[in-house]
Amino acid sequence: MHVSLTPRLEALIREKVESGLYGNASEVVREALRLMERRDRDHQRKLDDLRSAIQDGIASGPARELDMNAFIAELKAEDRTQQEEAKKKAS
Repeated sequence: MHVSLTPRLEALIREKVESGLYGNASEVVREALRLMERRDRDHQRKLDDLRSAIQDGIASGPARELDMNAFIAELKAEDRTQQEEAKKKAS
C-alpha cells in the first residue's frame, strides 16, 4: 500500500518519531488509525443514542401543554424535600 501525505503530515510523523513516543512512522500511522476508529465508534454510538431518544419521544405521544405554575411548585417541593433530607443526614 502506498500513501501520499502532505508535507505538514510528514513533518508531524517525523516529530512524533523523533520525540521517542513512537519507534517508526508505521506506529504513528497505526495509532492515528486506531484513534480515528475509536472516534467513529463514539460518533456512531452518539447517533444511535440520539435516534433512540427521538423514537422514545415519538412513542411518548403528542406534546401536552405545560402548566408552568404547577411545574415550579413541583420543583420547589422537590427542593424542600432534598433540603430536609440533607439536614437529617447532617444531624
